[in-house]
Amino acid sequence: MAAERYLNHPTFGMLYLVAPAGEGRDVYATLYAQRMFFLVTLQPRGAQFEVIPYGDARHHADVHLQRCHRSGAPDLKDWKQLFDQTFI
Repeated sequence: MAAERYLNHPTFGMLYLVAPAGEGRDVYATLYAQRMFFLVTLQPRGAQFEVIPYGDARHHADVHLQRCHRSGAPDLKDWKQLFDQTFI
């Protein structure tokens, strides 16, 4: 994880990256009320935000952690810390 990533949602304010979800989508959470999760697809003309349940967000993050573990990603420790801070 090279750097933290943030997006600005028009209604809910700052969102932070929780985990990549594949297929050009990422899971983000609200910065202040950390129980709202979004599946975000970045597009050339903006971003598409889809609200997802806590369980789905945790699933995407867990799958990402498993991928990092299998591939021996050097930033596994950072992703694990972010997972723990967000979901535990």
